[in-house]
Amino acid sequence: MVPQLPSSLSPALGRYLVLLDQWNRTHALTALPPKERREELLLDAAAALPFLADLASGAKVVDFGTGMGSPSVVLALARPDLEVIGLDSAGKKIAFLRQVALELPIPNLRPLLGRAESLAPLEADLGTAKAVGELSVLASWWQRHGKPGSPFLAFKGPEKEATPEGWQLTAHPYELPSRGSRRILELRPL
Repeated sequence: MVPQLPSSLSPALGRYLVLLDQWNRTHALTALPPKERREELLLDAAAALPFLADLASGAKVVDFGTGMGSPSVVLALARPDLEVIGLDSAGKKIAFLRQVALELPIPNLRPLLGRAESLAPLEADLGTAKAVGELSVLASWWQRHGKPGSPFLAFKGPEKEATPEGWQLTAHPYELPSRGSRRILELRPL
């Protein structure tokens, strides 16, 4: 399955990519070449969109290590009725995300500067992380910040990782056109 971006998001996501290119010239936010950004940052993020279907309006989503806003920007645009927190410890990336939220505008996107292990519990309904860390680390963050029983989605490649003790893992495979096989690993506490 190849993830699909809703066509209604195309204008805002196009502006997002232009803004990223402008900021990247000065702030070196990513080494990803411009021609690869749509697939790697946006299409990849779209793999999480089906997981938003069961979230009630007003639910809270936390994207750990959001970087330039992947997947938080796509999630916030797709579900303007959710509160989407883009969390990162890099000040320049959070400054960029603030600018994105202001210019696009995305009023339900809340950039948050900090470290997951240091923040007060966020009590979120869904968590995400892309290319941030091992499952055991992500599970410890989610244990602190997720509501009891809420799922956590880790964007991963095809490599195997051990399931953290006390967690159930379900793999959701998908394909990207040029980047190949990927998986969302859904973690739920037992």
